[in-house]
Amino acid sequence: MLAVQLIFGRRYTVTKTYLQAVNEGLRQILTTIPESYILGEDVGTYGGGFGATKGLVADFPDRVLDTPISEAAITGVATGSALLGKRPILEIQFSDFLTVAIDQLVNEAAKIHFLSNGEQSVPMVIRAASGSGTGASSQHSQSFENWFAHVPGLIVVMPSNAYDAKGLLVAAVKNNNPVLIFEPKSLYKTAMPVPSELYEVPIGQAKVVQSGCDITIIALGRMVEVAKTVASQTDISIEIVDPITISPLDSETLVASAKKTGKVLILTEAAKRSGISGEILAQLVEAGFSGAIKRLGGHFMPVSAAKSVELAQVPTAKEVLATIGTMMEEV
Repeated sequence: MLAVQLIFGRRYTVTKTYLQAVNEGLRQILTTIPESYILGEDVGTYGGGFGATKGLVADFPDRVLDTPISEAAITGVATGSALLGKRPILEIQFSDFLTVAIDQLVNEAAKIHFLSNGEQSVPMVIRAASGSGTGASSQHSQSFENWFAHVPGLIVVMPSNAYDAKGLLVAAVKNNNPVLIFEPKSLYKTAMPVPSELYEVPIGQAKVVQSGCDITIIALGRMVEVAKTVASQTDISIEIVDPITISPLDSETLVASAKKTGKVLILTEAAKRSGISGEILAQLVEAGFSGAIKRLGGHFMPVSAAKSVELAQVPTAKEVLATIGTMMEEV
């Protein structure tokens, strides 16, 4: 969908980076949803760890709140305010620090709807910069979406582009459950046409990024761009599917694509071991898919600060091309 803006009665396409799309979405949410507010470390004058909240505190001084450096406290405050009718949007600068907030998130926010027999809900959103690719080393580059996808009561999404980042953010704020948005920070500077108006990308719905007939690549987050690069470098007809929502998975779309092409390669930046790719594989098999399936994921080791090592720790286009070539040769 092309982004179009009316200027003096004329229509212009508008290209925005991932961060600009998030910033615009936050501004429009604060403008149209009075219960919403933003809290987190440096989200005010500084504009957020990566600039996603830049300029917002000037227009919403009472609803963009800087907090102490305590992810547990931030998450606890957000959970309590959500129970009182607010719709908080937390920024956790690096998803690695969700480990500090895991008790509040997993044992409180995710459980309250069940413990109250459905009488209470926790409509809060957590944005977290995730993954590697920026030279931030082992304690600021991890991919923890697998952990939280295992928790009943949490919705987990990972937008792979600017359009989805804004639309999912809006949908998440309107949702009555706690939603974790893992934003691959290596994609923050990528850009594409994004509508200037408010819109939603449905939670729980996968997307066929590119149609093909020889093999399906199911790619999450940053790996969508890798898959697109691979597709442009080969004559093999590749169908690319982006799950977008990790929990709950849109198994129907994934299974349909797998059965259409007969071969599946699953790509994740997160470590392959005990990861979401294994869950996707299991759901495909349980749905009756009997074709070839392979998985590529991050190496089971801490992320290196050395760029040359870091880039080789996740699936590369070269590695994906080689794997697809092997799969196409197999009967």
